[in-house]
Amino acid sequence: MRTTVGIIGAGPAGLLLARLLHRTGIDCVVLESRTRAYVERRQRAGMLEQGTVDALRECGAGGRLDAEGMVHHGIELRFEGERHHIDFPGLTGGRTVTIYAQTEIVKDLVALQLADGPTLLFEAEALAVEGPETASPVVRFAHEGNERTLRCDWVVGCDGGHGVARAAFPAGTGRSYAYDHPYSWLGVLADVPPSCEELVYARGTTGFALHSMRSPSVSRLYLQVPNGTDAGDWPDERIWDELAARFEVAGDWRLERGPVTAKSVTPMRSWVHEPMRHGRLLLAGDAAHIVPPTGAKGLNLAVSDVRILARAFAGLHRTGSTELLDRYSRTALERVWQATRFSYDMTRMLHAHPHEDAFERRLQLARLRRITESRSAAAELAANYTGLPLAPRPREAAESRR
Repeated sequence: MRTTVGIIGAGPAGLLLARLLHRTGIDCVVLESRTRAYVERRQRAGMLEQGTVDALRECGAGGRLDAEGMVHHGIELRFEGERHHIDFPGLTGGRTVTIYAQTEIVKDLVALQLADGPTLLFEAEALAVEGPETASPVVRFAHEGNERTLRCDWVVGCDGGHGVARAAFPAGTGRSYAYDHPYSWLGVLADVPPSCEELVYARGTTGFALHSMRSPSVSRLYLQVPNGTDAGDWPDERIWDELAARFEVAGDWRLERGPVTAKSVTPMRSWVHEPMRHGRLLLAGDAAHIVPPTGAKGLNLAVSDVRILARAFAGLHRTGSTELLDRYSRTALERVWQATRFSYDMTRMLHAHPHEDAFERRLQLARLRRITESRSAAAELAANYTGLPLAPRPREAAESRR
C-alpha cells in the first residue's frame, strides 16, 4: 500500500486528522489495531473546549454534536461548604465548553470516514515504523492474518504512550518528563440524571470529588482515592455516601443517587515527550503527552495537535514548503506545556495530599479564595479551561507584526 500520510490509531486524534486531511485533498490511510465495536465503546473524556467543537464542525462532524451536546457556561467550585460559580462567557468574551462523550465523537468520525473518506482499516495492528529518517518511511502491520506494509511520505502516531510510533524514536533522540501524583480517581457511571447543571469541582475535608455528566440521564462522578485502590472495595452505597459528604454545601442542594453501571480507577500522571517529531514521524495526542484529567485537557490537547498538523500538511500541499511541519513540535509543545501546567495546578489545588500539613491546606484554600474573589484570577482559570488559542496561521502572524 502507498499513501501520503499514514496514521496509526483510530481514536479521536487519528480520525479527526484523517477528516481534516481528506477535506484538504491529502491522501491518508488510518490503521487501528482494535475492532470498530471496541473503539466505539471506549469510555473517555467528554468535555470539549471551544476550539475542539469548532474543529469537529469544520470537518463535518458537528451535526449530532450540535443537536445533543450540552453547552456549559462555567463550572462550580466548592470548598468550606460554599458554592462559587465561574462564569466562562463573562470572563473570556463569550467562550463556552460542551459536554459530548468521546464515544460519540468516535462514532461520528468513523461513520464519516467509512462513508466518503480515505482508507480506514480496523484490526490492523501496526508492528513497527521503519525508516522514519528517510523520504519514504514504512509502517509494517498485520491485517487479516497477513503482514503488510504501508509506504508513506509521512507517518503520524496517534497510538498512545505504549504504541509503536514513539518506540520508533531511536535512543537518545528524545526525552520524557513525568510526574506521578500520590493519588488516583475512582470514576463511576450512574444511570441517574445529573444533580447539577454544570461540572462541580469540590475540595472536601477528605479529598477531591467531581460531578460531571455524559448525558441528561447519565452522571459521571469521581472520587480521590489512594493509589492502588481496588474499585471492588467500594460498594455503591459507600461511593454515594462519600460523594455526598465531599459535595456537601449549605442550603437545599442534594446529590441524586441511582444505579452504578461502571467503576474504574485511574492513576493521576503528568507526562510529556520531547520532541514530537523524528524525521518524517510525528506524534500526536497520548503518544506524546498525558495529563491528569482535572483540567479536562487530554482529548482537547490531542485535537489541538492534529489541528496544528492539518495546517502544516495543508501548507505543504499548497506550497511545497515543509516550514510548518518543521515547526510542528515546537509549536505543539508550547501549548502542551501550558495545559500540563494548568492541569497540575488544578490537581494540586483541589486534592488532599496524603502527607499534607495544615500549612499546605491553608495554601490550597488561599488559592481557591483568590480565584473566587479576584476577577483576574478567575479569568485566568476560565481562559485555560475553555482552551488557549492555537498559534496564529503564518499570514495572521505576519499581519500582526505590521
